[in-house]
Amino acid sequence: MSASPFTPTGSIRSQKDRRRVVFATVIGTTVEWYDFFIYASAAGLVFGQLFFAPAGPQFATMLAFLTVGVSFLFRPLGAFLAGHFGDRYGRRVVLVATLILMGLSTALVGLLPTYEAIGIAAPILLVLLRVLQGISAGGEWGGAVLMAVEHAPTAKRGLFGASPQIGVPLGLLLASGAMAIMTQLAPGDAFLAWGWRVPFLLSVVLIAIGYWVRRRVEESPVFTEIAVRRERTRMPIVQVFRKHALLVIVAAFIFAGNNAVGYMTTGGYIQNYSTDPEGPLKLDRGPVLWAVAGSAVTWLLATAFAGWVSDRIGRRNTYIVGWILQLIGVFALFPLVNSGSVGMLFLGLAILTIGLGFTYGPQAALYSELFPASIRFSGVSISYAIGAILGGAFAPTIATALVQATGTTLSVTWYLAGMTVIGLLATLVLRDRTGIPLGPDHEAEQAASPIRGLSGRREPVDAVRS
Repeated sequence: MSASPFTPTGSIRSQKDRRRVVFATVIGTTVEWYDFFIYASAAGLVFGQLFFAPAGPQFATMLAFLTVGVSFLFRPLGAFLAGHFGDRYGRRVVLVATLILMGLSTALVGLLPTYEAIGIAAPILLVLLRVLQGISAGGEWGGAVLMAVEHAPTAKRGLFGASPQIGVPLGLLLASGAMAIMTQLAPGDAFLAWGWRVPFLLSVVLIAIGYWVRRRVEESPVFTEIAVRRERTRMPIVQVFRKHALLVIVAAFIFAGNNAVGYMTTGGYIQNYSTDPEGPLKLDRGPVLWAVAGSAVTWLLATAFAGWVSDRIGRRNTYIVGWILQLIGVFALFPLVNSGSVGMLFLGLAILTIGLGFTYGPQAALYSELFPASIRFSGVSISYAIGAILGGAFAPTIATALVQATGTTLSVTWYLAGMTVIGLLATLVLRDRTGIPLGPDHEAEQAASPIRGLSGRREPVDAVRS
């Protein structure tokens, strides 16, 4: 595909191009997160039995959830690599590479022999493939949000930025739906024998679609301008930590507050807790998966709406509203889930996802407006990756351990409430930068710290002509 002619930063040549960018970011992130959540769902439903059975029922479940968290430890590596190459060589090439890596590792999980077949090699290979998923996920998000936000008109950054964000609930919807369908097509022992593998193998088809879509999208206009000027940063990751380390930590805590709560479903905890045959509810897999899929729809709608709202009242104000809504959802969740009704379980998740949408929809625009243009990919990627470790990495494992230690889900509620408050406090530390110019002409303005008390401090990024 030939390079596009230079256009002014923040503009785009036509409505057709604009729709193509939005479509590509939605499709690409949906495919990536479908792959990621298929694993988490299977970890909650079958991996304990198939790959960690010798550890015993309770510990096997914890080990399965630990493999979900292991991938988060490698997200920073993916963020480092993607940030470096994305700031040096462009957003699009990184997006294509992460999509392929995620798809291949997911499909291979679907082909893995179980512990019964090959012994200890089975969980080892499972963890290695999960590591590859983590590297891919660490690089995917930053590229997707920058393609969306940097192409967007200034007044619609929140709405455009919500397009890759809705890929998360769409991925959850597809993953839960695929698993639910397979519980019907391959019920009981058949699901354990082969039914769980089919959604993993379907990843190959989805990756082909995502690859075709992403290859047709033009490079970000901000990166195009940086490349035309030959002013790309030599070591963007070094610049991020040398001059914006505190900002990275604050931004990471914002995402951690959302991610810990979100991983109650995307990490498979609610699915496992409500269907565990040794647990208090013993609900059927299929209806629970459909309830989770239904909550993904409410999450999607809330995420898109929050992006739109943030263009009108600002990112910071939207987040504050979101944290309040999320806290309400946290305290409503387990009383409704513990009623033992699938309908109440869905209601609890639906209420929760409204707050989750409001603390996730504006994130792409918020992060993009925090960092200077020449190191933006690195800044948003590493902030996201660290936030994922602090928040969602081991949230299902922590929740499982808390219930086993205390005998009540109230302990999980207070854990999630604490993470929500941390996200709120981190948000309050920041000044709102809604609408700040994103192009390389405004690096000095972008380099001024958005952290309260440091707003007058300007740290221009060291660039090198390439």
